[in-house]
Amino acid sequence: MADNIARVFADAIATDPTRPLLTWYDDASGDRTELSGATLANWVAKTANLLVDEVGLAPAAPVGVLLPPHWQAAAVLLGCWSAKLNVVDTPGDVDVLFAAVDQLDEAQSWAADERYALGLAPLAAPLRQVPPGFADYVVEVRGHGDHFTPQPGPGPADARLLTRAGARADELGIERGARVLVDATRYPDPIDWLLAPLTRAATVVLCANPDPARLTTRLSTEKITHPLP
Repeated sequence: MADNIARVFADAIATDPTRPLLTWYDDASGDRTELSGATLANWVAKTANLLVDEVGLAPAAPVGVLLPPHWQAAAVLLGCWSAKLNVVDTPGDVDVLFAAVDQLDEAQSWAADERYALGLAPLAAPLRQVPPGFADYVVEVRGHGDHFTPQPGPGPADARLLTRAGARADELGIERGARVLVDATRYPDPIDWLLAPLTRAATVVLCANPDPARLTTRLSTEKITHPLP
């Protein structure tokens, strides 16, 4: 396995960038979004370019991410890791903070120079009302380039994160190339729903508020080979 997250992500999509890599469901809202490896890579690149070119962050700069499991959270996290930034999960001083609109109260515990709010709406719709002190992530990120070349080598936490992710992939029984169904409520840690599958070049069907009545159909239509227990 590669020694950095950007390379692991690139390797996971290299064989067939057109295959569905991350499919998002919210059974409460009916939202479904399917991203190929190439499409997710574009969002990742735009995020990294936003952070490096517009905000001017250097490698190892601290970034806070207050986002639930979601395809946009995958774009933000992978964009941060591609730019070799240090994603932190303890409130404090950071250069940039990404926060879901329903976590803005938690965001007050963070001191950040730049703040981006995410509505996590279907079709990546922009916010109807941008919270004071925040910019709308989906509006700001769209204007940036679809390609980003990460610096070589690992970011500040890559070794630790990839070690954890590989161990979790083993614990969860994720085989190489599997198609994994993940309950977003049961597995909120991005190590489980994002990085562990990537270390096995697996694809993910990530579901919020899963409806048990839809499970059998979903297993078939999404060609699931490994539902997480």
